[in-house]
Amino acid sequence: MRILLTEDEKSLSDALCSILRKQKYEVDAAYDGEEGLDFALSGIYDVILLDVMMPKLNGFEMLSALRKKGVKTPVLMLTALSQTHDKIKGLDAGADDYLAKPFETEELLARIRALLRRNVGYADKELSFGDLTLSLTGYTLSSGEKSIKLSGKEYEIMRFMLQRPSFVAEKEEIISKVWGWDNDFESNNLEAYMSFLRKKLVFLQTKVTISAVRGVGYQLTLKQENEI
Repeated sequence: MRILLTEDEKSLSDALCSILRKQKYEVDAAYDGEEGLDFALSGIYDVILLDVMMPKLNGFEMLSALRKKGVKTPVLMLTALSQTHDKIKGLDAGADDYLAKPFETEELLARIRALLRRNVGYADKELSFGDLTLSLTGYTLSSGEKSIKLSGKEYEIMRFMLQRPSFVAEKEEIISKVWGWDNDFESNNLEAYMSFLRKKLVFLQTKVTISAVRGVGYQLTLKQENEI
């Protein structure tokens, strides 16, 4: 699960990133509102943590611009402004939750988990397609009585594809979602991950397979009876 943290205080940003990564979240950090908006418009994030008092664009302005662009990613505003009218302003701008500084780490993590549950795909504890099921709490892929543990990146790939079964996922879209848009990961290395996942699907004896769509990306498909 990928989180965007937009916070201009570098020491606080570094501390929060460290906390979130220890919880197995993938985190990207932005240090002003314009940079945060550019990151957020990529659409690759599951939750955005947004400070209010920032240079270039403040949190209210960034959030308003984000919602006007149609980005519906859940946003948790983090701010020292704790007055009721500030909270109302943030919520009216499109925030999903509001947490005043200073805050306890456990409360922040609980708020993030709550937003993830509200987001599409997190209402349940698993995603399914055909006879294949991915546990959202245990990095486990299963079919029938067989199950297998996935690595972190394998889990993120399968989660992304199972949220949109039967749709063709473009290579660049998968890479930006799983590795982040600002990375050195090469697209031809993605085939290695897909090969690992296909072998695990064979082990599970599932009807689901990962099909390559030439020149575009990958798609989850169901094998025909004579292919099984």
